[in-house]
Amino acid sequence: MARVATPADTAYPWYARLIFALQRRKYGAALEPARLWGRLPHALLFLTLLYRSIDRKRSPIEPGLRALVQVRVSQINWCGFCVDLNGAAALERRVSPEKLAALECFESSPLFSEREKAALAYAEETTDPRRQMGDACFARLRAHFDEQAIVELAALIAFQNMSSKFNAALAVPPQGFCKRADQDKKAQP
Repeated sequence: MARVATPADTAYPWYARLIFALQRRKYGAALEPARLWGRLPHALLFLTLLYRSIDRKRSPIEPGLRALVQVRVSQINWCGFCVDLNGAAALERRVSPEKLAALECFESSPLFSEREKAALAYAEETTDPRRQMGDACFARLRAHFDEQAIVELAALIAFQNMSSKFNAALAVPPQGFCKRADQDKKAQP
């Protein structure tokens, strides 16, 4: 259970309840972080719009890589909820369970392309407060991404850092999404 309780749905404004209804349709439940952000309803609305503008079909960063970046940032920030939800998204976006399991050691894993390794290294250097973004990391990134993609990758990493730090600070527990996505994937012919 999260460190802070969430009010009953009727305590939220109509647009927050609409967001919750859309989440129920997609995930089978309203997301606990959304219910917490709902205590700041305008922030919930703008965060939802911000995330939808970053994680979109026309992004120059492929969907599976976006999910892997989000999982890696979440792992660094100790956000079990985010690892769970983004791990499920990775599986839905055709990332193999083996690749997802090897994410913490991506640099030495043959499962990851050089493009993926560059993005994940950038995510690590951007997320870890003990590290400073080095020229070598950025040069590696430029070898695989144009400026638009780099800006979008930076936005995705920044958003996921904010999200996972918020959830970790409030001890938002996983909701079992990754386990369900893995079971659904195994059930497909």
